[in-house]
Amino acid sequence: MPAPHLIGPRVRYSLFALWIMVVAGALYLYFFKREVVQGELQNALSASFWVAALSYLLIGSFRAFTLVPATFPLLIAMPFFDPWVLLGLTLLCIAISSSIVYGFADVIHLDEVFERKYPKQIQKLKKALQTYQLPIIIGWSFFLFLPTDLICYVCGSLRINFKKFLFGVVVGEGTVYAIYIFLGDWVLRP
Repeated sequence: MPAPHLIGPRVRYSLFALWIMVVAGALYLYFFKREVVQGELQNALSASFWVAALSYLLIGSFRAFTLVPATFPLLIAMPFFDPWVLLGLTLLCIAISSSIVYGFADVIHLDEVFERKYPKQIQKLKKALQTYQLPIIIGWSFFLFLPTDLICYVCGSLRINFKKFLFGVVVGEGTVYAIYIFLGDWVLRP
C-alpha cells in the first residue's frame, strides 16, 4: 500500500465515503433488521465453532495492519462466543497483533504516520519509556483513548525487551477487553 501522503485527496475522500456507507449500512441492519442479521450470522457461525474461532483470530490478529481498534471485532463476536472462549481468543489476538506491530516497526513505516503526526508526543514517550517501561506499557494499553498500536510501534522501534513489552500489552489491553466481554455478556444475557 502506498504511503498515506502519496494517496491523493480524491482517493482518500472516496475511501472515507465508502467507509461511512459501510458503517451506515451496518447500523441500519443492526437497528432495523437485527433479527435477519442475527439469524444469518448464527446460521453461518453455528456451522462450525472452529471456523468462527479461526475467522475471529485471523481478523483480530491482522487488524494491526489496518490500525483499526480491536474493539470492533470484539463487539461483533460477543453474541456468538462464550465469554471465556472469547477472552482467550482476544488475548491471543492481542499478543499476535501487538507482536506484528512490534516486529515490523521499521518495515511497515508507521514512523512516517506517527512521527509526522505526533512528533513531540513520540519523543516524550520514547524518553519516558527509557526509564519506566512496564508501567507505561500497561497503563497505555489499559487507557481506552490511546492507540495501543502506537505503544507497540514505539517499543518496537526502541527494541524494548519483547517479553516485557508483550506482558505489559496483554495485561493492559486484556484487562480492558475482559471488562468489555464480561460486562457485555451480563448485558446481552436474557
